[in-house]
This record gives sequence, C-alpha cells and structure tokens, in this order.
Amino acid sequence: MSNFIKHSLVKPDTIEQRLYQLDLAGKALSAPTLVVLPTGLGKTIVALLVIISRLEKAGGKVLILSPTKPLVEQHASFLKAALNIPEEEILTFTGAVSPENRAKLWEKGRIIISTPQVIENDILTKRISLEDISHITFDEAHRAVGNYAYTYIAERYFQDAKNPHCLAITASPGSSDEKISEVCNNLFISSVAIKTESDSDVAPYIHKKEIEWKHVILPDEMKELKKLLDKVLDDRFKKLGELGYSLPYGKSASKRDLLGLQKKLQGELRGMADPAVFSALSILAEIMKVNHAVEIIETQGIESLSKYADRLENEAVSKSGSKAAKRLSEDLYMRQFYHRIKECSTEHPKLNVVRDLVSRELNGKPESRVIVFTNYRDTSEMVTNALSEIKGIRPVKFVGQSSKFRDKGLTQKQQVEIIEKFKAGDYNVLVATSVAEEGLDIPATDLVLFYEPVPSEIRSIQRKGRTGRKHEGRVVVLVTKGTRDEAYYWSCNHKERRMQSNMQQWQETMSSDNGNQDITSEFGVTQKQQTGLSDFTDDEVTVVLDQREIRSTVARNLEKMGINIVVKTLEVGDYIVSDRTAIERKSAEDFVSSLLDRDLFRQISDLSGAYDKPIMIIEGDGLFTSRMLNPNVIHGTLAALVLDFGVSVLYTRDPEDTASLISILAKREQVDEKREISVHGKKSSMLLSQQQEYIVSSISDIGPNAARNLLEHFDSVENVMKAEQDELTKVKNIGPKTASKMREILTGKYKG
Repeated sequence: MSNFIKHSLVKPDTIEQRLYQLDLAGKALSAPTLVVLPTGLGKTIVALLVIISRLEKAGGKVLILSPTKPLVEQHASFLKAALNIPEEEILTFTGAVSPENRAKLWEKGRIIISTPQVIENDILTKRISLEDISHITFDEAHRAVGNYAYTYIAERYFQDAKNPHCLAITASPGSSDEKISEVCNNLFISSVAIKTESDSDVAPYIHKKEIEWKHVILPDEMKELKKLLDKVLDDRFKKLGELGYSLPYGKSASKRDLLGLQKKLQGELRGMADPAVFSALSILAEIMKVNHAVEIIETQGIESLSKYADRLENEAVSKSGSKAAKRLSEDLYMRQFYHRIKECSTEHPKLNVVRDLVSRELNGKPESRVIVFTNYRDTSEMVTNALSEIKGIRPVKFVGQSSKFRDKGLTQKQQVEIIEKFKAGDYNVLVATSVAEEGLDIPATDLVLFYEPVPSEIRSIQRKGRTGRKHEGRVVVLVTKGTRDEAYYWSCNHKERRMQSNMQQWQETMSSDNGNQDITSEFGVTQKQQTGLSDFTDDEVTVVLDQREIRSTVARNLEKMGINIVVKTLEVGDYIVSDRTAIERKSAEDFVSSLLDRDLFRQISDLSGAYDKPIMIIEGDGLFTSRMLNPNVIHGTLAALVLDFGVSVLYTRDPEDTASLISILAKREQVDEKREISVHGKKSSMLLSQQQEYIVSSISDIGPNAARNLLEHFDSVENVMKAEQDELTKVKNIGPKTASKMREILTGKYKG
C-alpha cells in the first residue's frame, strides 16, 4: 500500500511518497538547484514539494515557467487537482490573456504558471514586479541558453526579489560541459542533483525498457538516385576548391562543417570582399540543398523526397526563389534526378518495417499505444498514410504549429485535442515530429519507434522516455546501413554516455563547493555593474517602442541599461527617441526582404515625412548574402535612402549593439539636447492600384511585375481570378506551369 505526502497544502491521498523525490526536493531547498531526472519519474512532483515548502516558509508568490501553452495548462491542471489552494489563486498566463488582465490577476495570484515570453514582456513593460516572488521553477531548463527568455527572467529575479530561490528541472541538460555550465550560470544555479534509473531508490519505480536497433539496406533504385546527386556534389565541391575554399572531408562534410564555412565566408563580406566570396557562398547554398536531398534518400523515403524536390522546383520558378534553386534546376544531373524520382516506385525499406512492427504490437495487444517519431513532417505524413491503410491501426499525424508550402501545421488547441483522443483510444498510433518529445502529458506507450536516429542526446533521451513509465516498454530505432543514420547512432550514444559522466562530475563538484549560502549576496549585481553605463548621467531616458519590437532582445537590453521602456502601437517607426528622431530597425535579411516586396520605400517615406531626423538601423550580417542580390541593387537602395529621403543609415552587430546605439541616441536627444518625446506620423494608405497589385502578387509564384502584367491584361483582380489556364498563358511572363499553379490555388478546395 502506497504512502502519501501529508502536508497542509496538499490534498490527502493525492501525491505518492517516493524517497528519491523527497531527497531531490530537500537538496533543491538548500540552494538554487538543477534537478536532472529521467522522463516519467516525476520532476513535477519534485517542483511541487519545493513550491509548498517555499510558500509555507517564505510566503509571497511562486512562479512556474514552461515553454508552451499546452505545458502551462497541463501544470495548472495538475496543481489545481493536488493542492489545497483555492483555484482562483492558481493562475495561467499565456498570450491568450490580455496584458491588462494579467496586470490585475498578478496581484491576486498565489501560484502563477506562465510561458516565459509573457513574463519577460510584462517585466519589460513594468506590468509586474518579481520583488515578492519567493520561488521560480524553470521547466525544461535545458532551454536556458543564448537569448531565451529564461535567462533574462532569472537575471532580473535575482536582482529584484527580496528572497529569491529557484529550481531548474530537466531530463537531459546536454552532454557538453559548456552547455551545462551555460544553463547553470544563466539560472544562477549553485547545486546539481541527479537521479538515474540505476539508483537504488529509483529502481523500484522503473519498468524494463527494451531498446533494439533494426538495420535496413538502401534499395538499388534509391542508390542510383543518390549517385546522380553525388555527381552534382562532386562538381560543386570541385568549384569550391578552385575558388580556394575546399573542405577536408569533401562530400562527407557534416552540416556543421558546411555552416562553419558559410559563417566564415559571410565574415569576409564585411570588407571589400573578393567576387570569389560571393561565388563560393552561392555554390555552398547549392551544396546544402543537394546534401539535404541526399539525407532524405538515405534515411526517409521516396514520398518525402518527392515533396522536397517539388519544393525545390517551386522555389526555382518562383520570382522570390533563391538563385541556388534556379541554378540547380538547370543542372543536367538534377534534371535527371527530378525525372527519375517520378519514375521511382521503390519504397524505403523502413516503411515496411514500421508497418510490420506497429501491426504486430497492436495485433498482440489491441489496447496498446504506439508513438512513431520522425524528423521530418513529410515523413510523418507518409507514415500516417501508410499505417491508416492497415485494419486496426488508427494513426494521427502530430506536428508543430508552423506552416509552409503545402504543409499546414497544428494549432496548440489541435495538439491538445489529438493528445486527448490518443489517451482515449480514438487514435492508437501517434506519428510525431519533435513537438512530442518535450514535456507534454502523453500517456505511457508500449512501443516507441524512431524512424531514424537523432544526433541530439537531449532529443533521444526525451523520445525514449515516452515508454517504460507504468509498465514494460520497447524502443526500436531504424538505421539504414552505410548512411548518416549510422553516424547519428554512434554520435548520440557517445553524447548520452558523456552527459551521464559529466552530470555526475557536476553534482560532486557543486555539492562539495556549495552549501546553504546567502544567494542574494553571492549573485546579486547592481544595475551599473551590468550595464557599463556608470559614466552616463542619472537623468531618466525614455524610449517608445512598437509593440512588435518587444519580441526582440533589443527591448530587454535597453531595460538592462536603465532606459525607461514605453510600449505602444506605432504607425511609423520602431523606436521613438525624441520629437524629431525615429528609428526603423531591420535585420539585414528583413531589409532585403522588404526591398524585394517593395514595402521598404513606403516605410521610409512615412518615416522621413513624419520626423526631421529619421534613422535606419541595419542589424547583423547577410545584407549581401541573404538573397544573393547584385551588390549594386543594395548600394543603390542605400544611396536612395540617404540622398532621396534624408535617412541616416547605421549598422550594428546584434540586438545588444542595437540597444546600446539606441540608448546613446536617446540620451543625446533627451539629456544633451533637452528634447521631449513626441509620437506622431501616420502610416500611408496604399493606392487602389497598389492594393490590387498586392492581392495578385500574394499568389504563389506571382511577383510584382507579373501581377502588373496580369492586371494590365485583364483590367481587374476579379477577371484575373476568373481567367482560365489558357487565357493566363497569353500574359507576358506567365508560362503553363505558373498558370496551372494559379488555377490550382484559386479553384482548389480549402482543407483547414
């Protein structure tokens, strides 16, 4: 008979008493702690034990941060069911709750569960204060790297809170010392506590998990397709070498090698770059596209390959498509490749293995649940379709939110509905991409099937953790012999072993170096130490920014520098620093994109018409490489901004650099020049002709020039939409393929 946790804040007979969870919670209460515990062993229970202790002893509020809305709602549902706390004091904050309501609810809440982006925005806009927060739990703590919102929130928390304490929880923090160190530093962690499945106090709760690797052989027909791509790669790598940019492993170069060379080449563009650099970047873009096709052949299947090839061909004919895709479409071997795909009838052998394994599982135990993980959406759809043809199998595709060409994502609401139906048995097979790896309350499954190995130890551990929770489970990983599948297999195994070894060392080191310490005194830092602005005056400086800019880390960095942030919906500009100075900020890639879609000059016209000293900040690299435009086009645009519109064009390295520049501009205007901030200017409306061109050019493959040609030929948007395919081909620059695609888009039945 199980014992249950007895505590005034916990409902009786709800939380089973497990010694390893109590042990972890005890360690976590002594100092800010990173707890590493395998999936399915109750990290949330450990967090609950820490939370109730902090509420009882330190008072105040507690905050639980989790990466997605479904995870937030999952935590809230669990806490409401388990805690003796009025439900109205357990609140969820997501983007669905208006900022005004969040500000009001914050005062009433005792436990607040939120996505980190919402809390970051509310701190920046001063809607909330972390002063009275006595504890924060960082769920899926391995995300606390780079500019993720966790890092900013932790920094502000240990700076602002009266009595700060945090718990970071994850199943897999990463294999490298650098990654673990970054997570610990970013979250102000001073202790690490780990439990593994082999620990004596954990072992009684572990069910056997059989892990099997099934090897398949790539069919000859698919090897022939790969040979065609190898010829393309041979040619492109040879050209790279002739330009002086060879890679040591040639065609065997990893994606990391290719990205490293790309970064190096982009760095060389900052000066007066040799034309060879542009050529090398362009060739490298082709290599990366072909390399991806090779990976799909080796590890996925013909259906996934066909869809990728369709996207490449679509990109080649699209007005906004890359030059790399256009050049590949003209290559003799690529044309043969596109033709052979249509004739290829051979399935990747993995698909038959999936059919066989899932059928055997569900025939033997009809009540079973199965998850098939795939790296690519196209493969998830292929597998779902293949399994749906088998009696007794009820599969469903489970993917993320983003949508792209002929591939619509799932909303978070749809994701939650699918999981509920999977739990209920309406579906018995979940065919999922990485969205199902992390955190979601997916029921214990009998079989987890990897369509391919993953090189990430974090993802592999999370996938395996989906089985063996409440009863014995099985994991099967499919590997194509002699392909990158095998490389990923060995890489992941090595990283998993290294992670376990590193975490044990971290636990020993941090446990011996840290006891109960005064966290505030050890990690507290003053604002001037952080900002490096001690030579500035104490005069308050304000920057008004557009609400869309709150998503960037510029706002975060401005706030760190002591700048007063005011968020508004701006019709003109992104940042206002005085009555005469407004700033439009664009990344290098955004700058080129807005130039291509003709939005740039409208924005700049509005900016220069409303403010006497308009400024354009171009941030980051890629101005001359993101779309591989002729440099003269970029230079001509910059000249027009300066000479025709009177706009000052300034360059920054990154968001931190941008924030520093904006703060200096604001200080100059408001402190030195004593100028007030005044938000003014209206967004100009499009002319009727511009609106008509905009509507037509929004159709896939129709650029601005083609839109004008269509409207001039047919006189109205309505006539363009009604035109038959043969009529469309009479228009200049509209070929049969584009006309056919237009009719497909305009007449195809909508499938939401």
